[in-house]
Amino acid sequence: MNKATRNERRKLTATWLNGVSIASVAVGGIAPTVAAIIGSVPSQVIRDVLVACIAWLVLALSLHMAGRMILRRIEE
Repeated sequence: MNKATRNERRKLTATWLNGVSIASVAVGGIAPTVAAIIGSVPSQVIRDVLVACIAWLVLALSLHMAGRMILRRIEE
């Protein structure tokens, strides 16, 4: 496999990881926060929702950083 092919595969993998990261933010961070703000989440579980949101955001950040690490391996 030549260098250009390896680079394109790395870019594709990094893009996929970043896409999953964005989806994680939307599903695990934004949606529960909006639900809590509009009142569709019972007040007894607000803390649990907050902890889950933080966990999803940490996952999203980890996926994004993994994508960046892959991009660092692109060959000149």
